This record gives sequence, structure tokens and C-alpha cells, in this order.
Amino acid sequence: MLITGTFLDEISHDIPHQNWGRKEWDKDFRSMREIGIDTVIMIRCGHRNMMTFPSEVLSRKENAFLPPLDLLELFLKLAGKYGMDFYFGGYDSGRYWANKQFESEVDINLAVFDEVWKKYGHYPAFRGWYLPHEVGRNTGSIIPTYARMGRHCKQLSGLPVLISPFISGAKGVNQFAGELRTATGISVAEHEKEWNAIFDGIREAVDIVAFQDGHVDFHELTEFLNVNKSLADKYGLRSWTNSESFDRDMPIKFLPIKWDKMLLKLNAAEAAGIDKAITFEFSHFMSPNSCYFQAHGLYNRYREHFYPELFAKREKQLLLNQSA
Repeated sequence: MLITGTFLDEISHDIPHQNWGRKEWDKDFRSMREIGIDTVIMIRCGHRNMMTFPSEVLSRKENAFLPPLDLLELFLKLAGKYGMDFYFGGYDSGRYWANKQFESEVDINLAVFDEVWKKYGHYPAFRGWYLPHEVGRNTGSIIPTYARMGRHCKQLSGLPVLISPFISGAKGVNQFAGELRTATGISVAEHEKEWNAIFDGIREAVDIVAFQDGHVDFHELTEFLNVNKSLADKYGLRSWTNSESFDRDMPIKFLPIKWDKMLLKLNAAEAAGIDKAITFEFSHFMSPNSCYFQAHGLYNRYREHFYPELFAKREKQLLLNQSA
């Protein structure tokens, strides 16, 4: 089960920004391509008053700040350069959603989708949409929220729509909370019942579901993955896995995951028959260019395991460079 896709977390809501420019992003896209990544997903185009492209909609309606670099355009060009599919992630207001003003959250996103498609839809790498509002259960107004946004994107472009929900397991705690676990997590039966209802309500509005794999204990993961795959098949959805490359078991939030854990999760996804593995998120937690040194090791272990010949060649070249 190879990782062939990654999110791009350019807003850095809960992890540090790496302050990369054109040169650094080009280098990282090249590193992604070297291990077979063919899909990149902008996890969100904006959060609160920060945004990744000069959006007139967000500037006018959300008082968002003008970014010094149009990252959306840069990512589309780099995806084209390296032969990748790009998925555009919507806007997270950080307030409408939190205040249960779900219609307002949808309305601002529909306006952003229209703006983006008109301005950037001509790029050949633009191959889909991502709805960034993550949920683990059938709560709030998630069904009409997903349905309205997904149908709008599909009517606008005909391109597929992706969601990446989570499993409300024992590790499903708020990222800003001090604890690492909750007292109880959702049962497999409850998870199946609630997501059966959600999928039934968003059919024909969403095409791909990539459940996050880090919120449950490792011994539970296989059973949840089997349910996820079965439900996706039932409703005609493509089933991906979002194999998180950061560790939820550490007191510091968040550090690159131990390679053994990541391999365990990938093997479980393969056994469940999952179609494709993506990760959150290559550039911080798995890249040889990351600000985290542990990510360099994860990249090396991944290449060593799945691409032994390429790894051996790279190590030989490093030794030659050092001797020279």
C-alpha cells in the first residue's frame, strides 16, 4: 500500500509554518514525485482571516489578509510540472461552523468555489475538490453541508469531490487539549450506523472518502477499515485511507510518526482492500526537506522499505559526496 497522495497544509492551523517560497515548494514537489505521489490536496484555501490566494470574496466578506504569494497558483503550476492531480480545499471560517451557523459556512464556500473555478479552473492539474469540514459522527448539519457543497462543486466543474472524516475513537481529542485520549471511543457498530446514514444523505454529492486512520488504537484499525470499505462500496464511493504521518501518542502535538506504526497502518489498509493511500501530511512529517529532522528518517525508512534500489543508490551518492 504505497502513499500516492498528500495534503498540503499551507495555512498551518495547528502545526508550524515552514515559510517556504517558490524554490522550496518546487524542491518538495520533486521529493514527493520521487516516491510516487501523484495527487496533492490543498487542505483549505483559508482559515479565519488568512488565505492562500488573493480572494476578493474572502477579502470583502471575511476581512482576510492579502497573501504575499499566490500559493494556489503556485501549487497548480507545480502539480502540472510534476504530473500530479490537484484537489482544491475549501474555506474554514473558524466561526460559522463553530457557532453552528452551518448555512453561512456553506454560503461563503459556494462563493469561493465560484471564484476559484472562474480564475483557476483552466489549469490542467485542477482535478477535484476537497471539503475541509471534518467530522467523526452524524452531528450538526453535516449531511446538508456536505450535500450542498459537493453538488455545487460537481455542477460547476464535473470533477470529483473528496472528504476526509475521522473515526471518533479513543484518540479523538481536540488538538489544543492537553490529554491524548478520551475515556471511551465510538464502537464499530455505532460508527457503521452513523456513516451509513451520512453516506445515504450525500450520495451523488461526494465521490471519494478518505477516513483518517489515527484516532483509534492500532488493534482496532483493521475492523474499522473493513467497515469503511464496505460502506464506501455500498454507496459507490471510492475508498481511500488518510494514513496520518504524525504521531497521536506523543505528549508533543505533533511530531512525525514512528515508521513501525505507519507501516502497520498501511498494511491494514492493504488488507482491507482500500483503493489508495494519502497522508496528512508529507511536507511537515515525511519530507527530507521538513523542519522536523525526524521526518527525514521517516522518508528514508519509507524509501528503504518500498524502493530499496532507489534508497541504496541515494545512500551511495551521499557517501560519494561526503568523500569528495
